[in-house]
Amino acid sequence: MFVATCELDILLGDVQSLKEKRAVVQPIVRDLRRRFDVAAAETEHQDLHRRAQVTVAAVSGEASHARRVTEACEDWVSGLPEITVVGARRRLFGGDDEGVR
Repeated sequence: MFVATCELDILLGDVQSLKEKRAVVQPIVRDLRRRFDVAAAETEHQDLHRRAQVTVAAVSGEASHARRVTEACEDWVSGLPEITVVGARRRLFGGDDEGVR
């Protein structure tokens, strides 16, 4: 079993409050879960109104499949017009070694 994760550091557009931030971030997390059948959550910067970190996790029997799913998630989020992805960190865990790359 392999688990691939992708942490996306996101800069939000014209957002003036945490309420407006939720209105942007929650649909992204919901759509990631629905479109890609992954676990997704806002994991950092909850107290900042123009920044968010969304983390996605995919589980698969094959490392390459888990990687492809998280890459597709990153590509999809990067294509959204209302946000800018300023950083991404991917990791793969599983197999015989923890932290397999």
